Amino acid sequence: MSGPALVGITTSVTADDYLGGDPHRAHLNRAYVLAVQQAGGIPVLLPPYLNGSTLDALWDRLAGLVLTGGGDVNPQRFSEPRHDAVDGVSEARDVLELELAARAVRQGLPLLAICRGIQVLNVALGGSLHQHLPASYPDSRIAHAQQAPREYATHDVKVTVEDTKLGAVLGAPELRVNSLHHQSIKRLGRGLRDVAWAPDGVIEAVDMPEAPGLVMGVQWHPEDLVGRDPAARNLFTALVTAPNHR
Repeated sequence: MSGPALVGITTSVTADDYLGGDPHRAHLNRAYVLAVQQAGGIPVLLPPYLNGSTLDALWDRLAGLVLTGGGDVNPQRFSEPRHDAVDGVSEARDVLELELAARAVRQGLPLLAICRGIQVLNVALGGSLHQHLPASYPDSRIAHAQQAPREYATHDVKVTVEDTKLGAVLGAPELRVNSLHHQSIKRLGRGLRDVAWAPDGVIEAVDMPEAPGLVMGVQWHPEDLVGRDPAARNLFTALVTAPNHR
Protein backbone atom coordinates (compact mmCIF):
# COMPACT_ATOMS: atom_id res chain seq x y z
CA MET A 1 0.00 0.00 0.00
CA SER A 2 1.37 3.40 -0.97
CA GLY A 3 1.32 6.32 1.44
CA PRO A 4 3.21 9.44 2.40
CA ALA A 5 6.87 9.45 1.39
CA LEU A 6 9.41 8.40 4.00
CA VAL A 7 12.24 10.95 3.92
CA GLY A 8 15.56 10.19 5.56
CA ILE A 9 17.18 13.09 7.42
CA THR A 10 20.79 12.84 8.57
CA THR A 11 21.62 14.12 12.03
CA SER A 12 24.38 16.14 13.61
CA VAL A 13 26.56 14.26 16.10
CA THR A 14 29.09 14.95 18.82
CA ALA A 15 32.36 16.10 17.23
CA ASP A 16 35.40 13.84 17.48
CA ASP A 17 37.37 16.37 19.54
CA TYR A 18 34.54 17.12 21.98
CA LEU A 19 35.95 17.09 25.52
CA GLY A 20 32.83 17.72 27.56
CA GLY A 21 32.69 14.28 29.09
CA ASP A 22 29.05 13.69 28.12
CA PRO A 23 27.90 10.69 26.07
CA HIS A 24 28.05 10.94 22.30
CA ARG A 25 24.81 12.31 20.88
CA ALA A 26 22.89 12.43 17.62
CA HIS A 27 20.74 15.54 17.35
CA LEU A 28 18.74 17.53 14.81
CA ASN A 29 17.14 20.96 14.65
CA ARG A 30 13.38 20.52 14.68
CA ALA A 31 12.98 22.80 11.64
CA TYR A 32 14.05 19.95 9.32
CA VAL A 33 11.38 17.64 10.73
CA LEU A 34 8.69 20.29 10.52
CA ALA A 35 9.63 21.27 6.95
CA VAL A 36 9.45 17.67 5.70
CA GLN A 37 6.11 17.15 7.46
CA GLN A 38 4.73 20.41 6.08
CA ALA A 39 5.56 19.13 2.58
CA GLY A 40 3.64 15.90 3.23
CA GLY A 41 6.57 13.61 4.00
CA ILE A 42 7.32 11.42 7.01
CA PRO A 43 10.73 12.19 8.57
CA VAL A 44 13.04 9.28 9.40
CA LEU A 45 16.23 10.22 11.29
CA LEU A 46 19.51 8.66 10.12
CA PRO A 47 22.29 8.94 12.73
CA PRO A 48 25.69 7.37 11.94
CA TYR A 49 25.35 5.00 14.88
CA LEU A 50 23.02 2.68 12.93
CA ASN A 51 24.60 -0.64 11.97
CA GLY A 52 24.79 -1.67 8.33
CA SER A 53 21.78 -3.98 8.24
CA THR A 54 19.57 -1.46 10.05
CA LEU A 55 20.62 1.33 7.71
CA ASP A 56 20.04 -0.83 4.64
CA ALA A 57 16.57 -1.79 5.85
CA LEU A 58 15.67 1.87 6.34
CA TRP A 59 17.27 2.87 3.04
CA ASP A 60 15.11 0.43 1.09
CA ARG A 61 11.99 2.17 2.42
CA LEU A 62 13.03 5.77 1.74
CA ALA A 63 11.53 7.94 -0.98
CA GLY A 64 13.92 10.87 -0.42
CA LEU A 65 16.96 12.05 1.51
CA VAL A 66 17.93 15.31 3.25
CA LEU A 67 21.60 15.92 4.04
CA THR A 68 21.58 18.48 6.84
CA GLY A 69 23.83 21.24 8.19
CA GLY A 70 26.39 20.90 10.96
CA GLY A 71 30.13 20.53 11.51
CA ASP A 72 32.82 20.62 8.85
CA VAL A 73 33.86 17.81 6.52
CA ASN A 74 37.37 16.52 7.23
CA PRO A 75 39.64 18.18 4.61
CA GLN A 76 41.46 14.88 4.21
CA ARG A 77 38.41 13.83 2.24
CA PHE A 78 39.43 16.22 -0.54
CA SER A 79 43.19 15.90 -0.03
CA GLU A 80 43.94 19.27 1.55
CA PRO A 81 45.74 20.19 4.78
CA ARG A 82 43.42 21.27 7.54
CA HIS A 83 42.81 25.00 8.06
CA ASP A 84 42.89 26.17 11.69
CA ALA A 85 39.23 27.27 11.44
CA VAL A 86 37.91 23.79 10.60
CA ASP A 87 35.61 22.67 13.42
CA GLY A 88 33.07 20.04 14.41
CA VAL A 89 34.56 17.18 12.39
CA SER A 90 33.02 13.75 12.93
CA GLU A 91 34.57 10.82 11.10
CA ALA A 92 31.47 8.71 11.68
CA ARG A 93 29.22 11.37 10.18
CA ASP A 94 31.51 11.90 7.20
CA VAL A 95 31.57 8.17 6.47
CA LEU A 96 27.78 7.86 6.61
CA GLU A 97 26.86 10.97 4.66
CA LEU A 98 29.45 10.61 1.91
CA GLU A 99 28.20 7.08 1.31
CA LEU A 100 24.53 8.11 1.38
CA ALA A 101 25.13 11.04 -0.98
CA ALA A 102 26.90 8.82 -3.50
CA ARG A 103 24.26 6.10 -3.12
CA ALA A 104 21.37 8.53 -3.63
CA VAL A 105 22.93 9.98 -6.79
CA ARG A 106 23.77 6.54 -8.17
CA GLN A 107 20.37 5.00 -7.47
CA GLY A 108 18.18 8.01 -8.34
CA LEU A 109 16.82 8.66 -4.84
CA PRO A 110 15.60 12.30 -4.65
CA LEU A 111 18.13 14.33 -2.66
CA LEU A 112 18.07 17.74 -0.98
CA ALA A 113 21.48 18.76 0.40
CA ILE A 114 21.47 21.73 2.81
CA CYS A 115 24.48 23.81 3.98
CA ARG A 116 27.00 21.15 5.14
CA GLY A 117 24.92 18.84 2.97
CA ILE A 118 25.81 20.61 -0.29
CA GLN A 119 29.45 20.41 0.76
CA VAL A 120 29.16 16.67 1.51
CA LEU A 121 27.50 16.11 -1.88
CA ASN A 122 30.28 18.00 -3.63
CA VAL A 123 33.05 16.09 -1.84
CA ALA A 124 31.29 12.76 -2.43
CA LEU A 125 31.51 13.50 -6.16
CA GLY A 126 35.20 14.40 -6.08
CA GLY A 127 34.96 18.15 -5.48
CA SER A 128 36.70 20.34 -2.93
CA LEU A 129 35.78 23.09 -0.46
CA HIS A 130 36.86 26.53 0.61
CA GLN A 131 37.69 25.65 4.21
CA HIS A 132 37.21 29.18 5.59
CA LEU A 133 35.50 31.86 3.54
CA PRO A 134 37.13 34.86 5.27
CA ALA A 135 40.48 33.47 4.08
CA SER A 136 39.26 32.65 0.57
CA TYR A 137 37.19 35.81 0.08
CA PRO A 138 38.95 38.43 2.22
CA ASP A 139 37.26 41.36 0.47
CA SER A 140 33.71 40.01 0.69
CA ARG A 141 31.12 42.13 2.44
CA ILE A 142 28.63 39.26 2.73
CA ALA A 143 28.02 37.94 6.24
CA HIS A 144 27.98 34.24 5.37
CA ALA A 145 27.95 33.48 9.11
CA GLN A 146 25.11 35.85 9.93
CA GLN A 147 24.46 37.18 13.42
CA ALA A 148 20.72 37.58 12.80
CA PRO A 149 18.35 34.77 13.89
CA ARG A 150 18.20 31.76 11.57
CA GLU A 151 14.74 32.56 10.25
CA TYR A 152 15.86 35.94 8.86
CA ALA A 153 17.18 36.20 5.30
CA THR A 154 20.23 38.46 5.14
CA HIS A 155 21.69 38.42 1.61
CA ASP A 156 20.65 37.95 -2.00
CA VAL A 157 21.49 35.11 -4.38
CA LYS A 158 21.14 35.13 -8.15
CA VAL A 159 19.61 31.99 -9.67
CA THR A 160 19.78 30.59 -13.19
CA VAL A 161 16.14 29.68 -13.74
CA GLU A 162 16.11 28.80 -17.43
CA ASP A 163 16.97 25.19 -18.28
CA THR A 164 17.90 24.21 -14.71
CA LYS A 165 15.97 21.75 -12.55
CA LEU A 166 16.71 23.63 -9.34
CA GLY A 167 15.95 26.99 -10.88
CA ALA A 168 12.54 25.71 -11.90
CA VAL A 169 11.91 24.52 -8.33
CA LEU A 170 13.00 27.81 -6.75
CA GLY A 171 10.94 29.73 -9.28
CA ALA A 172 12.70 33.10 -9.15
CA PRO A 173 15.90 34.58 -10.63
CA GLU A 174 16.80 36.24 -7.35
CA LEU A 175 16.19 35.17 -3.75
CA ARG A 176 16.98 36.51 -0.32
CA VAL A 177 18.41 33.78 1.91
CA ASN A 178 19.78 33.14 5.37
CA SER A 179 23.46 32.30 5.73
CA LEU A 180 25.05 30.19 8.48
CA HIS A 181 28.30 28.78 7.14
CA HIS A 182 32.02 29.46 6.87
CA GLN A 183 32.78 26.96 4.10
CA SER A 184 31.54 26.57 0.51
CA ILE A 185 32.13 24.74 -2.75
CA LYS A 186 35.51 25.38 -4.34
CA ARG A 187 35.99 22.85 -7.18
CA LEU A 188 32.71 21.35 -8.39
CA GLY A 189 32.22 17.60 -8.09
CA ARG A 190 31.57 15.35 -11.09
CA GLY A 191 28.28 16.11 -12.81
CA LEU A 192 27.31 19.03 -10.57
CA ARG A 193 26.33 22.38 -12.05
CA ASP A 194 26.35 25.64 -10.11
CA VAL A 195 23.03 27.45 -10.53
CA ALA A 196 23.05 30.19 -7.85
CA TRP A 197 25.65 32.59 -6.45
CA ALA A 198 26.05 35.18 -3.71
CA PRO A 199 27.12 38.71 -4.77
CA ASP A 200 30.75 37.86 -3.88
CA GLY A 201 30.76 34.82 -6.16
CA VAL A 202 30.30 32.09 -3.54
CA ILE A 203 28.37 29.15 -5.02
CA GLU A 204 25.00 29.00 -3.30
CA ALA A 205 23.21 26.17 -5.12
CA VAL A 206 23.82 23.21 -7.42
CA ASP A 207 21.86 20.65 -9.35
CA MET A 208 22.86 17.63 -11.43
CA PRO A 209 21.39 17.59 -14.95
CA GLU A 210 22.39 14.04 -15.88
CA ALA A 211 21.47 12.35 -12.58
CA PRO A 212 18.71 9.72 -12.79
CA GLY A 213 16.86 11.36 -9.89
CA LEU A 214 16.33 14.86 -8.54
CA VAL A 215 19.50 16.30 -6.97
CA MET A 216 19.31 19.72 -5.29
CA GLY A 217 21.92 21.40 -3.11
CA VAL A 218 21.63 24.79 -1.40
CA GLN A 219 24.13 26.56 0.83
CA TRP A 220 21.45 28.34 2.87
CA HIS A 221 18.93 26.87 5.35
CA PRO A 222 15.48 26.68 3.71
CA GLU A 223 14.08 24.64 6.61
CA ASP A 224 14.18 27.82 8.70
CA LEU A 225 12.43 29.89 5.99
CA VAL A 226 9.43 27.73 5.04
CA GLY A 227 7.06 29.85 7.13
CA ARG A 228 7.56 32.91 4.96
CA ASP A 229 9.34 31.90 1.75
CA PRO A 230 7.63 30.07 -1.16
CA ALA A 231 10.99 29.06 -2.65
CA ALA A 232 11.94 27.29 0.60
CA ARG A 233 8.63 25.43 0.65
CA ASN A 234 9.09 24.49 -3.00
CA LEU A 235 12.36 22.71 -2.21
CA PHE A 236 10.76 20.37 0.31
CA THR A 237 7.64 19.83 -1.80
CA ALA A 238 9.81 18.95 -4.80
CA LEU A 239 11.77 16.47 -2.70
CA VAL A 240 8.70 14.75 -1.26
CA THR A 241 6.88 14.51 -4.61
CA ALA A 242 9.82 13.69 -6.90
CA PRO A 243 9.87 10.26 -8.63
CA ASN A 244 12.03 7.65 -6.95
CA HIS A 245 14.05 5.91 -9.66
CA ARG A 246 15.35 3.02 -7.62
